[in-house]
Amino acid sequence: MKVLIPTPLRSYTGERLVAAQGATLGELLADLERRYPGIRFRMIDEQERMRPHVRFFVNGQAVRDLAQPLAETDDVAIVQALSGG
Repeated sequence: MKVLIPTPLRSYTGERLVAAQGATLGELLADLERRYPGIRFRMIDEQERMRPHVRFFVNGQAVRDLAQPLAETDDVAIVQALSGG
């Protein structure tokens, strides 16, 4: 499936759009980690929780569960919040 990578994580992938596989969001992130070592830790913390500044969207719908089922035809977007002062 297609995965849209946010600008802050493109240093890992070198691309805006990458392909990945997985029956769930968690499996998809594990596949991304295999392909691009270190990327998962930027999105998921040590307690296996999504980091507060990262959002996942599947076919335009917000997802907050790593067990979210995925289909081969799904489009996944990873979005990171911007902050500043």
